[in-house]
Amino acid sequence: MNAEHEAGIGPSVSGTVGRSGGSSGGPISRRAVLRGGVYGAAGLALGGRLGADALAATPPPPKAKAKAVIQIWMWGGPPHTDTFDPKTGLGNDYCGPLTEAIDTNVDGIRLGQSLPLLAQQADKYSIIRSVTHGVNSHETASYITQTGRKAGGRDVFPCVGAVVSLFKGYSAGYKGLLPPYFVLTRPQGRFSEAGFLGSRYKPFATGGDPARTPFLVEGVVAPGISRERQKARRDLLHNLDGLRRVLKDNPQIQAMEKSEAKAYDLVLGEASKVFDLTQEKEELREKYGRHTLGQSCLMARRLVERGIPYVTINSPGWDTHKDHFPAMRRMLPQLDSGMATLLEDLAERGLLDSTIVWWIGEFGRTPKVAWNSPWNGGRHHYGAVFSSVVAGGGFKGGRVVGSSDAKGEHVKDRPVYPWDLIGSIYEMLGIDPKAKLPHPRGLEVCATPSAEEGYKIGGRLTEIM
Repeated sequence: MNAEHEAGIGPSVSGTVGRSGGSSGGPISRRAVLRGGVYGAAGLALGGRLGADALAATPPPPKAKAKAVIQIWMWGGPPHTDTFDPKTGLGNDYCGPLTEAIDTNVDGIRLGQSLPLLAQQADKYSIIRSVTHGVNSHETASYITQTGRKAGGRDVFPCVGAVVSLFKGYSAGYKGLLPPYFVLTRPQGRFSEAGFLGSRYKPFATGGDPARTPFLVEGVVAPGISRERQKARRDLLHNLDGLRRVLKDNPQIQAMEKSEAKAYDLVLGEASKVFDLTQEKEELREKYGRHTLGQSCLMARRLVERGIPYVTINSPGWDTHKDHFPAMRRMLPQLDSGMATLLEDLAERGLLDSTIVWWIGEFGRTPKVAWNSPWNGGRHHYGAVFSSVVAGGGFKGGRVVGSSDAKGEHVKDRPVYPWDLIGSIYEMLGIDPKAKLPHPRGLEVCATPSAEEGYKIGGRLTEIM
């Protein structure tokens, strides 16, 4: 490994963080969705037995204020000082060309100059300016921020989406045809999201690009194949399936037929229409922004409208070691239009009260700009202090939790660790942060860690809950 990567400022190498006791790596594929639909009914009860048994043994959860989470994941690490924790008057070495902070619709809260639309929605969200874990490598920082657990050891822990899928998905009575955990459009690939919970709790990664028409969702929307052709293929398959006709009264065949009907309903029925963004008004699509992040935010709203408990939007490209400011001129307006319109749209539809919107990356970027060659004005990895944003689902808006120092280099007050934030989200969802997770080796593992396990605890975000 070269010195650049050791310092946490070079390209990262994708891989697993540890060994999982019960997981196979990777997202749910297009074939797996259909195969799970066709063959899943016979094994569904067995597949969920471990999770269902664990839920049955769990004490009553806290009262839920939220039904769903939309996680906007800034893959690579967004710059906190250029977005939700601006530091002005520090000169070119810290601010570059982004020298201004702008007022919001909440007195005393200011944002970076590139987020004017989000500035007008500040009453809907709270900013946490003192998130910290001190890690500067992508893999480890992503793991910590997504799971609320330190890396290392034998197990790979499940990320928040997988835990929500456990407590709010099929094992908890979820009946939706669409999977309870979505990723738009591709998973990180840095670790198995389901960890030791196993493949049942992996996300369904859509693939494709919602900014394109049609949105080619893997396993659901196929390029160049009409619905009529899909139906014809199904009819041909049935005509050739002699075994099905001979054993039509067999319980296993009947179970397969029921599952097949659900799978085809996902491809050809009402459920597939959720992915058709042409059903939305053109004016609204333009407001979200005709780019992948903006249309992913719109797609996420449509999914939570259908009752999906957890949706992650993976927005790549934030690892701006080189030419940071040209990248920000392009990317920050996309974040601004997508996230601001999502908050406004959810509120207008009466969904924000029951939907948590959670904005975060694995870390921030160095407050001091690297102007020397070869970086040409870059910002590197920075886990000492960075920002996160939460909105809706019971979280108060128009607040700021914690602060960084004058240069955005250290936590000034109220450190918030990823497990504090994740535990607060669980509580809003009605999930006990101390609930037991089903472990393949029978170990007693809680949804969030404790001080007894060697973790620093900043406490729940009671200021905004």
